[in-house]
Amino acid sequence: MTKGQIEAKISEAVSKFEIEFMGRGPKQIKTFIIQDLIIIRLKGFLSQSEQKLAINREGVELLKKVRTMLFENAREYFEKIIQEVVDVSIISIHSDVSTRTGEKVIIVTVAENLEEKLNR
Repeated sequence: MTKGQIEAKISEAVSKFEIEFMGRGPKQIKTFIIQDLIIIRLKGFLSQSEQKLAINREGVELLKKVRTMLFENAREYFEKIIQEVVDVSIISIHSDVSTRTGEKVIIVTVAENLEEKLNR
């Protein structure tokens, strides 16, 4: 498979994960493979009620805490679906939500230079 096809498969898998485990999918998702990093950017990620909750500092903190806990509880499954697509061991996963833009970014570090591996 090409790099673009792998990126599309990762986006599909993450979108499905978001629907199943987080309650809704993003409006837009884009995946980038850069060396040993997989960067996944989700737009339109927050529900209307979450957007309203995020209008003050306490709401932002609560929203981030809940979203982080949900993601952490499903981390093992998330790692599995990514690893099935890329067939490379995962070293770490980081994620954050921007309550201002309604975006979520997930960064996955893998054990090999995936970009180089796909170009062979």
